[in-house]
Amino acid sequence: MSSHQLSPSRRFGLLCGSLKPGPTNSIADVSGVSVGHKTIRNGDVNTGFTALVPHPGNIFQEKLTAGVEIINGFGKSAGLIQVDELGTLETPILLTNTFAIGAGVNALIRQAILKNPEVGRTTSTVNPLVLECNDGYLNDIQAMPLAEVDAIAALEAASSEVEQGSVGAGTGMSAFGFKGGIGSASRTFELDSGRFVLGALVLANFGRAGDLVLPDGRRPDPKDTQTSEERGSVIVVLASDVPLESRQLKRIAKRAGAGLARLGAFYGNGSGDIALAFSTAQNVLHQEENDFVDRRCLNEDRIDILFRAAAETTQEAVLNAMIASPSTTGRERHQRPSLIDWLQDTSNQL
Repeated sequence: MSSHQLSPSRRFGLLCGSLKPGPTNSIADVSGVSVGHKTIRNGDVNTGFTALVPHPGNIFQEKLTAGVEIINGFGKSAGLIQVDELGTLETPILLTNTFAIGAGVNALIRQAILKNPEVGRTTSTVNPLVLECNDGYLNDIQAMPLAEVDAIAALEAASSEVEQGSVGAGTGMSAFGFKGGIGSASRTFELDSGRFVLGALVLANFGRAGDLVLPDGRRPDPKDTQTSEERGSVIVVLASDVPLESRQLKRIAKRAGAGLARLGAFYGNGSGDIALAFSTAQNVLHQEENDFVDRRCLNEDRIDILFRAAAETTQEAVLNAMIASPSTTGRERHQRPSLIDWLQDTSNQL
């Protein structure tokens, strides 16, 4: 049995779309991409960093094309403006809670300077990319326990084994009244007789209790959770090995919203819903000597397959994040049940 058949959502027969997952059904199916976590659980403190490293080389010197879609901009992320303007990614991506943005920014800057001493002196400064959600329901966000060393620990822990659920940045997150967290998924497809992949990594902290819609049409309603306004957030990171320009990546990132909508999200006023997409197919050199450069990009008439993959992987990654997260008691005894408990209870009643 292949590993993707054992992914959290698929163990319960929850299939999102029709495309085939990659070998691990995670964003690490995109060659070179790795993910690491630093998790802190200490009483009322339940938080952490998740690091996504786009390739193992020097990302500042060998940038990647990228695009950003702000579905709803109630967020405090760092670095998105430059990615949107220049269409490139030049640091790893850190996910964390809202009040740890500064620690993550400093860590990425120091790491970039360590590898590139010329940064900020004889060449440009670096654009650190740190994305956030508010985990304040289960985590004492005012304690601000996360430091640069924790962000660096997540970066150093990055590997092709993508741990999902209540880990790293997902430790204190909630989704649709259940426990949220970190989730991932992938899809494969063919273009010009070659096999390619698109993967998603999500930080799921969004959705109103009672609004969740499963792929089979069921609508789980968490017990003892009052319906409230939509005040959460979600970060979606998409990666692909298809040659793509930044404009195309922005279009693909926009389709993450289709995956969120399938789950029942409506992007509430207080929700920060942000999608970032990048391609690992070719590097953008920091010091390019030529006036003109040749780069491949996808024929626009073939892009629908990536739109579909973005929607399917986003939807499944959120479900994987929720199902892989156990029920949790956090700050001031606040509780979030696990979606897996609801699924198991439902199965036992059949």
